[in-house]
Amino acid sequence: MNNKRWLYLGMGTLTLLFLGLIYAWSIFRTPFGEMYPDWSISQLSLTFTISMIFFCLGGFAGGLLSKKLSIGVRMLISAAMLLVGFFVVSMMKADSPAASLTMLYIFYGVFGGGGVGVAYNGVIGTINKWFPDKVGLASGIMLMGFGLGGLVLGSVVNSMIGSMGLLKVFRVLGIAICVVCVLAAVIIKSPTAEDSAALAGLTVKKDADSETEVRNYTAGEMMKTAKFWFFVIWAILLNAAGLLVINSAANISVAFGGAAILGMIVSLFNGAGRIIAGNNFDRRGRFFSTLVNNAFMLAAGILLTLGGMSGKYIFILCGLVFVGLAYGGCPTITSAYINKAFGPVNFPTNFSIANFSLIPAATIGPMISSALLESAGGSYQTNFYAIIAFSLAAAAFWLLLNRASRDER
Repeated sequence: MNNKRWLYLGMGTLTLLFLGLIYAWSIFRTPFGEMYPDWSISQLSLTFTISMIFFCLGGFAGGLLSKKLSIGVRMLISAAMLLVGFFVVSMMKADSPAASLTMLYIFYGVFGGGGVGVAYNGVIGTINKWFPDKVGLASGIMLMGFGLGGLVLGSVVNSMIGSMGLLKVFRVLGIAICVVCVLAAVIIKSPTAEDSAALAGLTVKKDADSETEVRNYTAGEMMKTAKFWFFVIWAILLNAAGLLVINSAANISVAFGGAAILGMIVSLFNGAGRIIAGNNFDRRGRFFSTLVNNAFMLAAGILLTLGGMSGKYIFILCGLVFVGLAYGGCPTITSAYINKAFGPVNFPTNFSIANFSLIPAATIGPMISSALLESAGGSYQTNFYAIIAFSLAAAAFWLLLNRASRDER
């Protein structure tokens, strides 16, 4: 059984690595802009927004389907959605900009985002059942794959676009992602009754933070608790803080005398942060792992502010490292916390609801960043101040979360 669960974890991580390409919209945005010069920046950006909304909705649908359909069937649904979505995008016509934009919104945004959401929920929800003793580590490894998908495969996709052309690349990617999802459907299995009995011996009976028996909440029961909402707001604030600089990391590096490639350090430590947060959660529980993650983001804001004030690049570089660590830790902690605090039975649905926090974070962070940059005449200093402010606000909700957890006990 032990070897089997690690095999499933490896397959799940590989699957999420490919699915993580949905986050790499920036790779496709410039070529699409060149192909369709009439499209505005806001029209192009809306594609990513739509894909993120349907990623969350797809995850929610996947959570509901988990009660009726096996992981194999759900992965096949995802494979079909992604194949259709990417294949239709590859059929867009350069001389039909209006129709092509609608196709892009529907088949990249709705089908692509929704398909990734269904698979994401299925993989994480199933694999976590195999790791009741290491739910943080398992979540961290899988989410590291998802977070690094754009970085690891991005250079390959860029090269393919240069040699094959943008639309043909979508056809190849559609087939490749479909094949990986079908393999996952064949390989990954949910624990049988016998497996569950054996895994029960690995489960920690007492929650590390509460020292009480873990209760399985329904989605409705979970959403009536104060601790759920305090946690979600905490996650929104930290994710928004990270997004204040993540989309501009390369530009920030150049602005302070570094190379653009060093801006990718955020992506590297984004992956590392997912493993660190998962390990912290497994060893020390929610209290410690969320505290460390909050401290990482506050340290990032302070270091970036010092770099902006002094002009010393070393502070900027270290600040970007901590942004990556903190931003990467949030999804891992969310997965592990929802599982531990609200029980594994309804985890797929509960986790998908918690993931809706990505939408306000992805709206607030870039919106505030753009407004601050414009008002400051292109200076990033006010963005750095905002990271500190968001981190301190998140710390306040961390305290409220602790109090709500104690009150419930």
